[in-house]
Amino acid sequence: MAGLLVSGTAYLVNSTGVLEPPSGIRRFVDLASIFTPFWTWLFGRRLFEDEPTAPVIGGAAAGLLLGWLIAYYTPALDPLGFYAIHVVALALVADLLRVAWVMRADDLIEKRRTVRLWLPLLVGLQTGGVLVFETLLGRSIPYPPVQLANALLILALILFAGLALLRIDNELLPAVAPATTGPRDPAELSASETVLSHRLAEAIADGIHRTPGLTITGLAAYLETPEHRLRALINRRLGYRNFSAYLNHHRIADAREMLSNPKLVDLPVLTIAMDLGYNSLPTFNRAFRQEAGMTPTDFRRDALIGGAIQN
Repeated sequence: MAGLLVSGTAYLVNSTGVLEPPSGIRRFVDLASIFTPFWTWLFGRRLFEDEPTAPVIGGAAAGLLLGWLIAYYTPALDPLGFYAIHVVALALVADLLRVAWVMRADDLIEKRRTVRLWLPLLVGLQTGGVLVFETLLGRSIPYPPVQLANALLILALILFAGLALLRIDNELLPAVAPATTGPRDPAELSASETVLSHRLAEAIADGIHRTPGLTITGLAAYLETPEHRLRALINRRLGYRNFSAYLNHHRIADAREMLSNPKLVDLPVLTIAMDLGYNSLPTFNRAFRQEAGMTPTDFRRDALIGGAIQN
């Protein structure tokens, strides 16, 4: 959030004819300014608990930095640097929109589902619109009042987002709450929640979680209950922040049993993954590693060899 505020402030300074930074630091103010889309993207990805990999983060930052270096230190290639910055920034905005909207159905936190709608929409309209505008018209935009109004709006959006998030309860912030917070005491459940919880447990016992491509909408239809009630039960009562985390918990529990069974020692891991509802082996391996801390193959070896030694 600090990086976002610094970059937004730098963008505001760059967009006015009143706040003119000293020539010695002008280029560094520009550097901070062009990183506004980067910090917005990284903030959004972390808020939605979809942390990009280190190479992706480094690549995005390197692309913006390279464009800045070209613009300031290789005048002959200057237009290339200008457009490189805007292409990278537009890609980051597009990726934030993708993560926010595509994964919204998987999110069990209602307040964050709301943020998934308005935050990318504002960022897309504002930041994306500005980037397209500047890319098409170049640096010399003959509308200083428009630039100033745009900069003020960007700063207002950043401050509004920060204040709104600070006022929301801690469950929204991934740094405060993990993906799974643990189930509540059954005594805390209402009568309707208790009935729905039992029906959900029966469905899991019947293997509904192994259905390929299962969504919370599909599970709600199977249980003949409103989706918002099921979402609230799994999140607030059972302690899961994402539907995929809930599915993976039960699927990986089944996988542990299958991988520990000596009678299934020759059953390929790919077959187990398909039986559990995963559409690919890498997806299964990633989910298993997150739950068990090791690959399925390593888990099977430790379980079977360790059990044989103990016997």
